[in-house]
Amino acid sequence: MKIGFISLGCSKNLVDTEVMLHRLAEAGYEITPDETDADILVINTCGFIESAKQESIDTILEMAELKKEGHLRAILCTGCLAERYREEILAQLSEVDGLLGVGSLSEIVSTVQRLEEGEKRVCAFLDKESSALGGDRVLTTPSYTAYLKVGEGCDNRCTYCAIPLIRGRFRSRTIEDVVAEAKDLEALGVKELNLIAQDTTRYGLDIYGEYALARLVKAICKETTIPWIRLLYCYPDKITDELIEELKSNPRLVKYMDIPIQHYSDTILSAMNRHGGSQTIEDAVRRLRQGVPGITLRTTAMVGFPGESEEDFEALCAFVKQARFDRFGAFTFSAEEDTPAALMDGQIDEQTKQDRYDTLMELQLDVSYALQKEKIGQVIEVLCEGFDDVAETYYGRSQADAPDIDGKIYFSSSEKLQAGCFVLVKITEALDYDLIGVAVKGKEA
Repeated sequence: MKIGFISLGCSKNLVDTEVMLHRLAEAGYEITPDETDADILVINTCGFIESAKQESIDTILEMAELKKEGHLRAILCTGCLAERYREEILAQLSEVDGLLGVGSLSEIVSTVQRLEEGEKRVCAFLDKESSALGGDRVLTTPSYTAYLKVGEGCDNRCTYCAIPLIRGRFRSRTIEDVVAEAKDLEALGVKELNLIAQDTTRYGLDIYGEYALARLVKAICKETTIPWIRLLYCYPDKITDELIEELKSNPRLVKYMDIPIQHYSDTILSAMNRHGGSQTIEDAVRRLRQGVPGITLRTTAMVGFPGESEEDFEALCAFVKQARFDRFGAFTFSAEEDTPAALMDGQIDEQTKQDRYDTLMELQLDVSYALQKEKIGQVIEVLCEGFDDVAETYYGRSQADAPDIDGKIYFSSSEKLQAGCFVLVKITEALDYDLIGVAVKGKEA
């Protein structure tokens, strides 16, 4: 019996996929990377915003065609879409043979066994807030990089977001548990550890009574030698002085932080129920840049939130231009069922949303290119990710580039390199989001 997997959505969902893969492999099932070769296909779905939900549904329908061809015996859906729309899926998607909620990863083996025996409409929806966190994994990322989920759920209750409804309250893993997994990942050859949660800076508050992310990083560094540790999904209102000091003084904690601001207008931030207003955001950016010279800051912002006026949007644009974020992403508001924002007055039409998105990203393009040009002539440490046969060049990422979401550095080398090695690269050319350079030896740097 061969099991195939398709993992959609965020890196947190990917970690869940890796846990399920390990459970099935340990139970003796053969895992195939080719869905056309699978007997049972697990689709770990995303249900965060409308486009993600549609991608999940389209994937289910596309894979259902394999059932018609006779080889694929069953489709099992897991993840956020399965959790949030269980009744709708059972009623409207007859192609789906089984459903697992986000708190039911422990049931993956027994559910697959029941499908293997020919049972249909197999479901398991255990209490998502009582389920075990973490677990052994089969890495699907390149061997040198991995995500490490330090918590689950969210307590922020932003008015546009359904994650608390889907994933439940925020629950931290213990420091001992996270460190043990970090040691396991190091043993697999991981050289870059990306710490993630829905709100990574909230880590520890529920079990230790204080923000404990800096404490966790220190524990990981004490027990491992992983050279790069990266922080993603850090909220501006929870960035402590201790965390800034750790970023400054710990050479293995990369000088990079992802701080989603979502907006700058106090009116919109208040309507979003974001914790802290424009002053909190400004203070976070100032404290990070003053406390950690050379830090790379990434953020995201939303346009088209209900009631967003031209003045609100212009305030956001002005701040993005002023703050000069090194990495920036934007997205348009999606009215999600059962969220307060979906029922707010002042809903904005799709064309206006798209126009504002285009304007904001064009503004950031100028910012990004100017920042990229400043790197010409610098020598940067790069984690080599491989060789591009078409472009005939090596490529990789610096500390300033998170996997999957940021740009690449393309470079030539007189020596043959392996993926996962570190190399010094002198930057010779800047593109909008990528850099070009040549590998140099230590004495040449």
